[in-house]
Parts: sequence; C-alpha cells; structure tokens
Amino acid sequence: MAAYKGEKYIEDQIRSILPQLSHEDEIVVSDDKPGGVTETVVRRLMQEDERIVYVEGRGRGVVANFTNAIRYCRGDKIFLCDQDDVWLPEKVKRVTEAFENGATLVLHNAYVTDEKLNITAYSFFDERGSKKGIIRNLLKNSYMGCCMAFDRKLLKKIMPIPRHIPMHDQWIGLMGEIYGKVTLIDTPLIYYRVHGDNVTAGKKESSLSQKLRWRRYITRRLVSRVFFKK
Repeated sequence: MAAYKGEKYIEDQIRSILPQLSHEDEIVVSDDKPGGVTETVVRRLMQEDERIVYVEGRGRGVVANFTNAIRYCRGDKIFLCDQDDVWLPEKVKRVTEAFENGATLVLHNAYVTDEKLNITAYSFFDERGSKKGIIRNLLKNSYMGCCMAFDRKLLKKIMPIPRHIPMHDQWIGLMGEIYGKVTLIDTPLIYYRVHGDNVTAGKKESSLSQKLRWRRYITRRLVSRVFFKK
C-alpha cells in the first residue's frame, strides 16, 4: 500500500484486508509523508496486528512510493493497494484461485463509488473498456494498480520501475503481458473510492501531446528493458 495523507480512509481499507490474510501474510504500508496522522493511525493498528508493516517513503511521488512498498514485500504474491478503497471479502480468495490456475498477473473488476461508498458505476472494466494486449494497453491503459496482483517472479522484470513514467500500474501490466500470463476477473472485488483527493481523480485531464509523450517514453523504456536489460 502506498500512502500519502491517507488518515481519512486508511483504517477502513486496512480493516477490510486483514480478515482475508493468513498468518504468514503482511500489509506493507509505505508512507510518503511520515510523521503525520497517517503514521499515527497505522502504528496504532500495528499494535493490534503484527502483520502490518510501516515503512517510510522517500517523498518522491506515487510511482516511487509504490516502488518503495514493493521492495519491502516478502510474499510470493504481491497485491497492489491504494489507501482509500475497500476490499470485498472474497478478493484474496478469487485472486489466489487465478494464480493457482496459472496466472502471473491478475487484474480484477471494481465497483466505482463516491467518497461514502455509494456505487456510481457497477463495472470499472465497462467504464474503461479494459482488455488484455500489449499494443492495446500502450494506446489505452487498462491496468489499475488497486485491482492488480502479480507473482513475485515478475519482480526481476518489473524493477526498477522507470522513474519518469506517469503511473506504475501500466508499466507492471505491460511487463506481465510480455513475460507472463495475464488473467482478468470480471467480478468486482473492491469498492474503488473516487473523491477529490485521489491521485488520479479530480485532476485536470492530461493533454493529447502529453499522453503521446508518455506513450513514446514507456515504449522506449519497454524496448530498452526487454532487449537491452536496462
């Protein structure tokens, strides 16, 4: 979980995850603004459950913060997690079943909600037009980090995540497409909470020229990583 000023919703999120975990599992929270209320909330919850791990972020933004969180993960399967959503009770079970059936990376659907968890869209996949495919996801990204999980064996391909890409999830999804088997689960498994403080929600839409620059940059980085191991 990447956190930044997340004290408003983070406890609800953590409490939705813990009942689904085994004793060997963990929640790694990388806090990009340590010393604040978010740290206080997480450390209080740590006193209740030792499976919660708090680490300090580097204050370099969401991509670097997720990179930091991933580096501390010790499990064989890594679930990406936002600070403000709510996991539905069957999420871990359904995603684990997909891994048992051969998936390397899993992307599941989500209910889109407002800040009070009132559903505003019953399928993020339908809203986004989510599909598999390298070219398709270079042109229009289907991968949303809070709905993704991947096998640890992908780490050597994913890391380090290029510093200047717009978001980590597209990069991870594309590496999963190239080096593994991607499985899409059409069932919504989280409430994806949209509010004014989301990293991607409530912000001005990127210009077409900016999107084209990002796509060119990601394509160059993919070619460099796949063919030149850089």
